[in-house]
Amino acid sequence: MRIVVSALYLLCFAIPTFSSETTAPGKLPLEAFGSLPVISNVKLAPDGKHVTMLRNMQGNTVLLSLNVKTMDSNVLATTDNQKFKISWYEWANNDVLLIGARFPAKRHGVSTTETRLLKVNIKQGSSLEPAFKTRGAYASDDHQSQFQDNVISLLPQDNEHFLLAVDADLPNQPNVYKLSLNNNKREKLQHARENIRGWYADRQGRVRIGLGLDEARVFYIHRNLQTGDWQTLWEYQLFDAPDIDILGFDKNPDILYIRAIHQDRYAIFKVNLRSESLEKELVYADHRYDIEGRLIYSRKSGEVVGVTHGEADNGRVYWDQSYKNFQRALDKVLPNAANIIISMSEDERKYVLLSFQDNKPGIFYLGDRDQGSLDVLSSQYPLLKADNLAGKRKVQYIARDGLKIEAYLTEPHYRAPDQLIPAVILPHGGPMARDYGGFDWLTEFLVNRGYLVLQPNFRGSSGYGFDFEQASVKGWGKEMQHDLQDAAAWLISEKLAAPERVCLVGASYGGYAALMGLATQGDTFKCAASINGVTDLTMILSDSRRYTNREVVKKQFGDDRSQLKEVSPLHLADKISAPVLLIHGEEDRVVPVKHSREMAEELQDLDKNVRYVELPKGNHYLEIEANRLTTLRELETFLSTYL
Repeated sequence: MRIVVSALYLLCFAIPTFSSETTAPGKLPLEAFGSLPVISNVKLAPDGKHVTMLRNMQGNTVLLSLNVKTMDSNVLATTDNQKFKISWYEWANNDVLLIGARFPAKRHGVSTTETRLLKVNIKQGSSLEPAFKTRGAYASDDHQSQFQDNVISLLPQDNEHFLLAVDADLPNQPNVYKLSLNNNKREKLQHARENIRGWYADRQGRVRIGLGLDEARVFYIHRNLQTGDWQTLWEYQLFDAPDIDILGFDKNPDILYIRAIHQDRYAIFKVNLRSESLEKELVYADHRYDIEGRLIYSRKSGEVVGVTHGEADNGRVYWDQSYKNFQRALDKVLPNAANIIISMSEDERKYVLLSFQDNKPGIFYLGDRDQGSLDVLSSQYPLLKADNLAGKRKVQYIARDGLKIEAYLTEPHYRAPDQLIPAVILPHGGPMARDYGGFDWLTEFLVNRGYLVLQPNFRGSSGYGFDFEQASVKGWGKEMQHDLQDAAAWLISEKLAAPERVCLVGASYGGYAALMGLATQGDTFKCAASINGVTDLTMILSDSRRYTNREVVKKQFGDDRSQLKEVSPLHLADKISAPVLLIHGEEDRVVPVKHSREMAEELQDLDKNVRYVELPKGNHYLEIEANRLTTLRELETFLSTYL
């Protein structure tokens, strides 16, 4: 296999340049880290003749199509990431793409996120069309659905239709429709059922499974192919065992893949739906970590060939021998790297590869197995190279109660042995989420500015078993907060960080944890920066009354307001004495901006050292490039001043 850097490809992705006059040696411009990736989400058409990608152009996101043979390009959609964001897109056939668009909205005075489903034909110009129409389009419509992009099947054997689950008639009770890719015709295949919030179809396009939620009770129903009757498969209380996720059907319509608990770790099983006992057959497990990924299907055979797994060498675990062999060949050509097959043509002869290392951002390649070629498309972050990136390494420390906590440590290149430098502890959001190894633009930016960074997967994180993750239920501000203080103690005991020079920086839950660190562990942390962070758990409880998940919130946090105040930074502001940076998106629909506004006002009233920055039209995920750059600029100034 030969690797070719195609000038034609690289010409399509001109790299921005920045003046080096204002940056010290080794210190890269913050645009190198904070700009959105040059390209992302690269996909091949089923016939392999076109490749599409999301292209960053001066902060705008462009959905771009390239003819693989002629290299002619076509802009299919453009967004400034403010009016709407492209959440996902998929090839529905060789000509049509379906696009899920997400945008901020209000319903009955309540701030919400809404989604719409769009489509575009690459051979008929670049105009986007609604793929599903509600209110006014059909006589039966009496409800404007909030979420309209839940495609449950692309119907592999039907190039003209797809299946969509949407509550077009009654709120939160979705029907399933078979929709045409060529016009607005639709057929209702499955009527809504009480408390059923989602549907799953088998590989033959038949609606087979319903996901139910009744307050905090989760249940699954299954339609028997022989009798047509519905029966309950599993039911349990949210945040309780057995906690089962549906992953998808096998090509054999009787076989269902699920994720369930196996020896206190989430593993992959398959279940024969014809069996009354519903006995689970173990397919893949990792005794150290949960399997949190999705199934991988072969476009060619329709079979399940593996599963994504963040702790696997290439982020994939294949049990299909042909895929294993192909992966080995790629790893031989590109050694010492994680080589991830992102997309394949239907005949599996053409493919898209993403290759990266811990100290290198990803590079996309376009491969042709018949030609034995591998052509470079673009790096995600062209200004970042191995010689100016540090890379993470996995470490482990012991919490005060003896529990082992994994974390990722990133150190500046120039740090000499035993040199004590300022450190940033960077707790992730969620909290039922986790950090992984690999390139991380925020971590690398902080390290480039001279800070050691530690990212703990504190208790309450996902990935380390059911019991470990459930520690976050009614656990905010408790042991999971102690784990962050213990992380700082470990850095100091290992002679990595300078005592009295450790700061907390986090987003979402991580922002909450950063502020709680100052409120309850002020002797450990010198400062804190919260990005889109939660500040008041009683506010979350109150706001939940306006949404359908109020019982879930009550079970997750509890409903004792006095107890929630005791673990809310807003109500502990008087205990904060160190400097605080608050950054929040104006249009944040996950953690409303009032969390930071009220926190800033309270700290100011108490004459505390606080800076509040509000990001215009910003959402929860820093998806507007200008806001991401502002965040890095503010962090740089804040940390250099106080750390």
